[in-house]
Amino acid sequence: MTKVGVVGAGVMGTGVAQNLATSGHEVTLVDVDGATLSAALDRIGLECRMSRMLGGPELDADAVLARIGTGTELETLAESAVVIENITENWDLKARLYPRLDAACKDSTVFVVNTSAIPITKLAACTGRPDRVMGVHFMNPVPMKSACEFIPGYHTSEATKDTVRALLESMGKKPIPVNDASGFVSNRVLMLTVNEAAFLVHEGVADAATVDEVFRECFGHPMGPLETADLIGVDTILYSVEVLYEEFNDSKYRPCPLLKQMTAAGLHGRKSGKGFHSYSHA
Repeated sequence: MTKVGVVGAGVMGTGVAQNLATSGHEVTLVDVDGATLSAALDRIGLECRMSRMLGGPELDADAVLARIGTGTELETLAESAVVIENITENWDLKARLYPRLDAACKDSTVFVVNTSAIPITKLAACTGRPDRVMGVHFMNPVPMKSACEFIPGYHTSEATKDTVRALLESMGKKPIPVNDASGFVSNRVLMLTVNEAAFLVHEGVADAATVDEVFRECFGHPMGPLETADLIGVDTILYSVEVLYEEFNDSKYRPCPLLKQMTAAGLHGRKSGKGFHSYSHA
C-alpha cells in the first residue's frame, strides 16, 4: 500500500487519515499542534470502535491506529509517495505551505489539494512541481462519503491523475471529474445556498430551525443548509464564500455578516459545540 502524508489534523484531515488507514495505507499525519494530533488519534479510535454500531464495517481500532504515525514537522513527510493537504481554507496559509512541502518531500511526491473553493492551478503555481499537483474535494465526513470531486490543474499530468485516481478508488471513493474553477461544482451551488440561508436568519425572515425544516420537509433533504453549515464548520463556510467573492468579483457571493460574526465569536458548529444549532459535545 502507498505511504501517504496528511497535512492538517482538523475535521477533514482526521477523516482523510482515518479513511486511508482503514484502507490499509501507511499514514503520516502532520499538524503544528501536538494536542491537535492527540485529539485526532482519539477521534479516529472512537470512530473505529463505533463503526459497527453506526451501520459501518467492523474495524480493528488498534490496527488502524498502528498505521498512523504523527509529527509536527513537514520533514516527517519525506518518504510519502502522496501528500494530501487539508489546512484551513485560506489562500495566504496554503500559498506559504506549498514551497515548504516542496523542500520537505521527494521530487516524485504527488501533492493533493483538499480544497472546497481555491483553484488548483493557482496553488500549483506555488510549487516547483505543478504537473504533480491534483485537486480533490473530499466531502465531510470523509469515511462515510462514497464520492469526491476530482480536479486537475492546468499542468497536472496524466500520470498524476492516474496515481490519485487509484488512491481514491482504494479508499472506496468514486472520483467525479470537474474542471478547475473556484468552488468547482459542489460549492458554487452549496455555498450560495448556505450563505443565502444565513441571510434569512440575519434578516429575521426565519430562525435556523425553521430554515432547515423547510428544506427537510418540503424538499426531502436529509439535512437543512444550516445544519450542513454546522457540520462543515461555519468558519470554513465563511472562508469558502470569501474565496468565491474574491475569485469571481460577483456581488452574489457577498458573505453574510452573520457568518462573519459567528466565526469571530467561535460559533463554528459541531466542532465547537454551537453554531446555528447547539450540540451536546465540543
